[in-house]
Amino acid sequence: MTTLISFLGKGAGNAKPGSGYQTATYHFDDGSMRTEAFIGLALTDYLQPHRLILIGTDASMWDVFFESQGGDDENILELMAAVENGQVTESLLQVPRSRLAEQLGIQVDCLLISYARSATEQIEVLRQLAAVVEPGERLYIDITHSFRHLPMLALVAARYLTRVRGVKVEELFYGALEMTPRAEPKPVLRLRGMLDMLDWVDALATYEKDGDYSVFAPLLIADQMADSRARLLADAAYLERTSNTDEARNQLRKVFQAVAAHDGALGGLFSETLKERISWYRNPTRHSRELSLADAYLQRRDYLRAATFMYESFVTRACYVEKIDDCDAMVRDKAYERAKDKAPPVKLLKKIRNALAHGVRTSDERATDVGEILADETRLRGELEALRRKLF
Repeated sequence: MTTLISFLGKGAGNAKPGSGYQTATYHFDDGSMRTEAFIGLALTDYLQPHRLILIGTDASMWDVFFESQGGDDENILELMAAVENGQVTESLLQVPRSRLAEQLGIQVDCLLISYARSATEQIEVLRQLAAVVEPGERLYIDITHSFRHLPMLALVAARYLTRVRGVKVEELFYGALEMTPRAEPKPVLRLRGMLDMLDWVDALATYEKDGDYSVFAPLLIADQMADSRARLLADAAYLERTSNTDEARNQLRKVFQAVAAHDGALGGLFSETLKERISWYRNPTRHSRELSLADAYLQRRDYLRAATFMYESFVTRACYVEKIDDCDAMVRDKAYERAKDKAPPVKLLKKIRNALAHGVRTSDERATDVGEILADETRLRGELEALRRKLF
């Protein structure tokens, strides 16, 4: 089901007090035009939604709006008095709402909200919106006639409803009354790009938390990067998280070139940040790349991966110094045995890595230094940072 949410405010443009909204010809991006005083009705005709939700306060122009739609005189008089005193109620909106629904041939709902002056009131508006939408609904939101602070709340609402109620916000609209001279058609702006920007910001936050850069793949595809190139990020993320850093590096090398050459609007905005996040692959040696990953995972508080990559970096470096094969497991084990006596702290690192990997610890293990270290996050982080300094 598609639903248009449209805010009803206190007038717009150069309308005189009490005269209603300024009638304007709205120009849509498909070339069509519609002349209306209230853009919500122009959008209803343009979008053909299954439902229209009108949102306003107890002092919004409900009387002027419903009168313009041929409302009952007695009911309109009651609404006028209520609007003037800021006392509009749901019962007063029932009759004109039903008549408008019959006139438009779709479901019409009216939602009374506060002025959203405080955080408490703003949160309540989000709760009200969540209560009137259903999972799977496709929403269009018109912010043209709202109070000037409500578009910001509408942007938050769009993200909140997507995450909490499982709706899909298709578009945000704004009728730009003052963008052109008075007599010219008014462009209807699409603001969906702001939601797309927030998707990128969310992806960066997700990456900072867990290091999984596969979250960027669908965003790059949406930004017109070839699927095959963008999906290399997901492949690289998987290879890195399964400790196959050499193959992850090969994938990231291709991705880096694709990101650098990408000219999509949003991808271009975030490309430098993205390149910085995946630049660990550019370290010249395998052990330096593993150490870079260890540092990154320690910063994210992923202690198992931090300890694992730090240990592997130590062993790989030992192989590098001896100029032996660092891909053969038996060779690596022997290299560790030779190197550990020269760097005793690595023994503690190995114990920490093993204990983190095994998870379940016996009473004997808990009684050891390692058990005490793992019992406290601050202690564990401090020990890993100390081992990083001592071993490298």
